[in-house]
Amino acid sequence: MTQPPFLFPPPLRLALLIDAENMSWTCCEPVMRFAAERGRLLIRRAYADWTNPHLLSWRKVLETHVIRPVQQFHYRHGKNASDSALIMDMMEMLHAPQRKVDGFCIVSSDSDYTGVATRAREADVPVYGFGRPDAAKSFVAACNEFGYLNGCTQAAAAAPAGANP
Repeated sequence: MTQPPFLFPPPLRLALLIDAENMSWTCCEPVMRFAAERGRLLIRRAYADWTNPHLLSWRKVLETHVIRPVQQFHYRHGKNASDSALIMDMMEMLHAPQRKVDGFCIVSSDSDYTGVATRAREADVPVYGFGRPDAAKSFVAACNEFGYLNGCTQAAAAAPAGANP
């Protein structure tokens, strides 16, 4: 009697959603490595007001990793237009009639993403969060896994980042 071949589960189809206004471009490498271990990044988006000159350092990373920049103008100071756009896109992906993704990678340290991460988990869709060591505890707890990234603020963009164990 022959042994059936060992079957590996198919790799996860992941969506990478980056809050580029709160994270540095230097965080992309460790996140991309982690995602490659879990599956394939089908959707890659970074949300920001790309007219802001402080975000020019993102350009090369966006091109290198084929991450689509999603433009969100700030019509009023203090409003989270980019956060809202990321959340709406994630909810659309989560509830699409024929879902294209099996999981989400959210790169941010904001508590704004706690609710949407919880909703995805409730739908049995894994959420992998990435952020600074000072990331909101509620967001960290809402994710299935959370990778802490060092030196990932816009001010620290010159320093290379690495994931904590």
